[in-house]
Amino acid sequence: MTPTLTAEEIRDANTRYHDVAADHYDSKWGIDFGDLGLSQVTAKVRKALGREPGHFARSLEIGSGTGYFTLNLMRAGLIGEATCSDISPGMLETLAANAERLGLNVKTEPADAERLPFADNSFDLVLGHAVLHHIPDLQQAFVEFERVLAPGGTVLFAGEPSRYGDRLATVPKRFATTVAPLWRRAIGASAAPVGHAHDSDEALEGVVDVHAFAPGELSKMARTAGLEDVHVRGEELLANWFGWTNRTLEATAIPEEVPWGWRLYAYRGYLALQKFDSRLLEPRLPPAIFYNLMVAARKPA
Repeated sequence: MTPTLTAEEIRDANTRYHDVAADHYDSKWGIDFGDLGLSQVTAKVRKALGREPGHFARSLEIGSGTGYFTLNLMRAGLIGEATCSDISPGMLETLAANAERLGLNVKTEPADAERLPFADNSFDLVLGHAVLHHIPDLQQAFVEFERVLAPGGTVLFAGEPSRYGDRLATVPKRFATTVAPLWRRAIGASAAPVGHAHDSDEALEGVVDVHAFAPGELSKMARTAGLEDVHVRGEELLANWFGWTNRTLEATAIPEEVPWGWRLYAYRGYLALQKFDSRLLEPRLPPAIFYNLMVAARKPA
């Protein structure tokens, strides 16, 4: 039986995991700061809000990682003055390097989402991507989001695993694990060595994800914190099955031996299924069935 970790142990594991992952995070997850990344991020924001986004003068990103959301939104002209926070100094260093390469001016601040070091009413937008499921005391974090948000401001989070969608994702993962030896033989790749380092991202990956959500839970947390106009939407179903299958297969092989043709197929297939999900499935199916959830809300004016 796996021992239950304390909140401090979870925060420590998240810090170490993301510090270790920072230098290869963008390549591992296909994070893009070109036209594709800009299009993906603005589409997610539009979908979460249910409308065309306006301009946000002052933004704070929670768990900003290497800058995928904030930097692309700045490139799109949707954010003016940006502050990026993360529990991981390593991630913030990579973000700062990305911002400098893109010619963007961003303030970075190491911060715990449950105890934000910012004054009340400081931001017009509080946002994040794939971060809420890492936070031990999420209700307290929502209280902090509301506190630092200016009246009339917006909270927006995307890329959060749904409880049902997370269970569905185990199906392609198990299938890929079973067929991985045949797949490696077909593409001519060797099996990756099994790592045992305590601080490797593989060793910590199992303890940093502490939540998967039902849509109603996210709505309740936002409303309990004093936010209104709360909307929760679902994103990615077939694209996620396809993506997890391929990521699980690739994780079993030495990366340098995975052919470029396979990577191109996986990349283009994922994008095509993303569009299929967005146009045909997401408007028609309940949010809970999708792998990712997004929540948007507003602080009363």
